[in-house]
Amino acid sequence: MAFSRLPDDELRIQLSGPWTLAEGVPSIEEARSECDGVAPPRRVTFDTQALTNWDSALPTYLRGLLVLFESRGIDADRSDLPEGVRRLLDLAAAVPETEVDTAGASWLTRLGLAVIRRCGSATDSVRFLGEILVALIRLAMGRAQLRFSDFALTIQECGAEAVGIVTLVSFLVGLILAFIGAIQLEQFGAQIFVADLVGLGMAREMGAMMTAIIMAGRTGASFAAQLGTMTANEEIDALKTMGISPIEFLVLPRLLALTLMMPLLCLYSNLLGIVGGAVVGVGMLDLGVVSYFDQTRNALSLADFAAGLIKAVVYGSLVALSGCLRGIQCGRSAAAVGKATTSAVVTSIVLIVIASGIINVIDHILG
Repeated sequence: MAFSRLPDDELRIQLSGPWTLAEGVPSIEEARSECDGVAPPRRVTFDTQALTNWDSALPTYLRGLLVLFESRGIDADRSDLPEGVRRLLDLAAAVPETEVDTAGASWLTRLGLAVIRRCGSATDSVRFLGEILVALIRLAMGRAQLRFSDFALTIQECGAEAVGIVTLVSFLVGLILAFIGAIQLEQFGAQIFVADLVGLGMAREMGAMMTAIIMAGRTGASFAAQLGTMTANEEIDALKTMGISPIEFLVLPRLLALTLMMPLLCLYSNLLGIVGGAVVGVGMLDLGVVSYFDQTRNALSLADFAAGLIKAVVYGSLVALSGCLRGIQCGRSAAAVGKATTSAVVTSIVLIVIASGIINVIDHILG
């Protein structure tokens, strides 16, 4: 390490050769003496053209230098440092904010802090959505850092491995819908319309919503736990340091996989719900199998299935986004991973209900 004085009170620090733990690093006292001399510099720049191999010794040493310069009020220009070193320095400076103890604070203080936290969370959500949009554009251009082997594995986790629980819940939902409808319709001798009730209910609303809630508790929570654990273990920071976008590498495969699998699971859920309704219609109301399914076919149209599939796509996107967002926002402890998982499920279900209401209003206006 060598020092040279330039005009305008600028200090140039020249770094050359290997900077590794094995080779050792110079003492920081040399830089301190330059800063505390008769004519202390007002600006510091770096020259790393002669720098060869380096490891964690270099960013650790530079971190100490930057703290020294900051304490002396000296401006340090890091633009000539290697990109990897700059990334590590940025990560070292990104210390999480200290939690404020509000136990003895007034209600107005607690309210203000809560509003600030919510505004910060909303800002993070908007930034996350912007990064997702950029990642989708890069994917369309063929430049996204996405491994299709991970995408295929996520499709299997979101699709085939979820068939069992979707089968059970959808069959029971169809059976319950038919049983509730049968009690009322039997009083008017209109038992055959149980087929209409179950078919329309499953195709337009219940199939997509129940599948989405299942995936929120199963897959959305899994996404939050996986990414939250990676955040706690600093694996996401390591990806950023290596120049790999966590959004493209981790979030994009999960978002695309769940969005693609949700319509298929919704169709499967519709079928199982109709079968569950048929069990009640045939076994409890003494309806014929042929007449029940013929009534279902007459009651349903492609528009009914299309409405459910559109909702399934929207719900799947919301579940994936909620799970990945909470995982990325997770703190760096085991307790934070649990909170992120719980928050992902709650956020997903709330967004599903809100989206359902909005879509139904739009459908009513357009229909």
